[in-house]
Amino acid sequence: MNRVCIVGASGKLGQYLIEWSLKEGYRVNAVCRPQSVDKLQRFGDQIDIYPAWTDNQNVVAQAIEGCDAVLTVLVPWGLNDYSSGTAKAVLNSAPAHARLIFSCGWHISKDGKDQYSLAFRLLVALFAKLARLFRFADLSDQVRACSLIFNSTKPWTVVRGSNLEEGPSQGLPIWRKHTHDPALSRNLTRRTDFARFMVHAINNNELVHQAPAISAVLQE
Repeated sequence: MNRVCIVGASGKLGQYLIEWSLKEGYRVNAVCRPQSVDKLQRFGDQIDIYPAWTDNQNVVAQAIEGCDAVLTVLVPWGLNDYSSGTAKAVLNSAPAHARLIFSCGWHISKDGKDQYSLAFRLLVALFAKLARLFRFADLSDQVRACSLIFNSTKPWTVVRGSNLEEGPSQGLPIWRKHTHDPALSRNLTRRTDFARFMVHAINNNELVHQAPAISAVLQE
């Protein structure tokens, strides 16, 4: 593969996705909000920037054209179906062969078999309520977005991140099918390694049509 598209490239995770993609030798098309273009200037001519909101079907289609993989930061900002709009833009535009890698949190469950602690469920419920009250995010729309992805026949992977922290890479995170697996009990991943796993997933066919929950390796 020679070229990838990163949808939602200007945030912290998006910029790490650019860094890891470049390290792997990919050319990068980057979709980011027009007001955030300056954040990507440090990459110079290593990337091609497409200024637009990530649910803009026309611009996303232009950015994806000719790409073999699409890495999407699936954020639930606002109350205007931004996550599901972004998922639709990517799913509708991507060629049948393209690897589609999406990011989300542990609260998303592909098969309904994930087991969450009471504290986790209460925290998610509280955040969801406050986010809608203050109109800055809609977790339910991220659930709808992932449902669209799970029902797609295209070669997708939804990477479910644990709690995140900054810092240098600690290596490729481990993954399991369900969040309650004891191997994931550390529940903490460096944000750069979240991005690293997403780029790694491009060429890992074991992850096609999977929603891996990831975390850094549990340290003794």
